[in-house]
Amino acid sequence: MENLKAGKNEVTFKSFGVDLAGDLYLPEDFDASKKYKAIVGASPFPQVKGQIPATYGPEMAARGFIYLGFDYLGMGDSPALPGEHMKSRYMFRLIENTWDAVSYLGTLPFVEEIEGLGVCQGGSIIASAAVTDHRIKKIATVSGMMAADGFQWLGREVTDPQIAASNASKQKMYETGEPDYVAPFGLDDQMSKEEFVAAAAYPQMAEETYSYYGKDGVKGPGTVENASNIHIGDQGMQSLISIGEAYADKIVQPTLVIYGTSASTAPCSTGFIEKLTNDPEVLAIDEFSHVDFYYKPEAVEVSTNAVADFFNK
Repeated sequence: MENLKAGKNEVTFKSFGVDLAGDLYLPEDFDASKKYKAIVGASPFPQVKGQIPATYGPEMAARGFIYLGFDYLGMGDSPALPGEHMKSRYMFRLIENTWDAVSYLGTLPFVEEIEGLGVCQGGSIIASAAVTDHRIKKIATVSGMMAADGFQWLGREVTDPQIAASNASKQKMYETGEPDYVAPFGLDDQMSKEEFVAAAAYPQMAEETYSYYGKDGVKGPGTVENASNIHIGDQGMQSLISIGEAYADKIVQPTLVIYGTSASTAPCSTGFIEKLTNDPEVLAIDEFSHVDFYYKPEAVEVSTNAVADFFNK
């Protein structure tokens, strides 16, 4: 702890008995004798800390906050549990990893308050974690994927095959002891943009997705260490369950929801907002899409300014 300095610091903290790898971003004028507000960051599926946290971490540190981004259990630089497989980002464990990240921040003597900031699936993680973790004092979501019903439960003809494939993958892994890797949203680490867009149900979102996650993307496998679009095949058994949405009326912390009105994922935010009972603040922006908030400077500036203002209230 005595070696912490302004900027990015590589840290570890315990969760499920193993060391999760994190990046702790500290303000430029960091002084360990002072007190700061800290943010636990939650990233989109299936991201590692070199993606969204590496964008939002420096931005929030520049606004005077401490920001912790980390690789969840089985992702990136964080190990899987003994006998389990890497690239196994499971919803319930993401929540517990987040609780442990909050615990870690709570051990730092210069942290006076902890907030939660989630982007895309990270929105669901933060919302879910905050339901019963009141050490998190405020939460903010950006392009949040909180509402599973509004975006993922699109009829049994869609969900039944997804669940069946996930069930079969889990059974196969149990019987063989080997990982069963798939490309959950249809994009593997070698596909060209043309291949991915041609096969996609939502071409516009597919183009946006590839611009970020593709092998030639801004934060894709060819750019960010350990980044991969490949994941354990039973993910669908948990991704369809959104605790944050189901328990939205139980969230007591002040909440900020930021989303693009033209994004195909907008119902994930609007459906969540409708169920909140804590008088949330909402920033709905017409000109930015879902993925714009991941990395485009003008969109990131808007979201991080709004989050900073909200957390400072």
